[in-house]
Amino acid sequence: MSELRFVRLGFGEEAVDYQEAWQKQREVHAARFEDTVPDTCLLLEHPPVYTAGRRTLDSERPLDGTPVVDVDRGGKITWHGPGQLVGYPILKLPRPVDVVAHVRRLEDALILTAAEFGVEATRVEGRSGAWVLGDPVEDRPSLGGLSLDFDPRLHDEEFDARLNGPEYAPSNAGQRREDRKLAAIGIRVAKGVTMHGFSLNVNPDNTWFDRIVPCGIRDAGVTSLANELGREVTIAEVLPVVEKHLRNVLENARPVPRVIEREEPSKAAAPA
Repeated sequence: MSELRFVRLGFGEEAVDYQEAWQKQREVHAARFEDTVPDTCLLLEHPPVYTAGRRTLDSERPLDGTPVVDVDRGGKITWHGPGQLVGYPILKLPRPVDVVAHVRRLEDALILTAAEFGVEATRVEGRSGAWVLGDPVEDRPSLGGLSLDFDPRLHDEEFDARLNGPEYAPSNAGQRREDRKLAAIGIRVAKGVTMHGFSLNVNPDNTWFDRIVPCGIRDAGVTSLANELGREVTIAEVLPVVEKHLRNVLENARPVPRVIEREEPSKAAAPA
């Protein structure tokens, strides 16, 4: 892959409004398609905002009517805000784009970043992003005095964790020793060029996630580098580490087009 350019758009008091950053993505995407700019990764913080991917259900949105920005990426609903490092890698890849391989590369870079800070993160099958694994189910504390075999989040269709206080809150998944998401990924590919990207929880107020069903996942939660380490971690500390691992992973990648398997014509359909 070609050399990767980083653009730091704004952090802290200069955090970038989501709509403004989305428009910037569109501009860079168009320029990358025309080959007038190299592969580019925008890095920034957002003011607090909920964004919903195309597969988001109404039952996963805030109950209090808090505004949500509907976006054209994959995935479901999430939150962005202070203390979270957001990255939008805008890359030209061979078509048809292997989206899964692109996501795996982003996961690799985020997992390596976490490891450099002493946090062991990994993948979870069927769930994109970087995760800190919890204890085996049988070793976790029970919820509400019930065996985890009867976790209402999974077995009661009418149960809504958002209405049941901190006991079931996604931000308390670490206390429950459950799997918890450290970094989320949601992307879009248009004309062979990627958009959107990842969010890495550095030191945010994770209770923002308690008002939604993060990524549509009910039986796990969220965490941050600060939560896992038990100390303050800043965006400024993490920024160069993320850049280093993104550069190493993405520049050294050799993307190939996705293989499209075509069914052989059946004998019945073959000409005589």
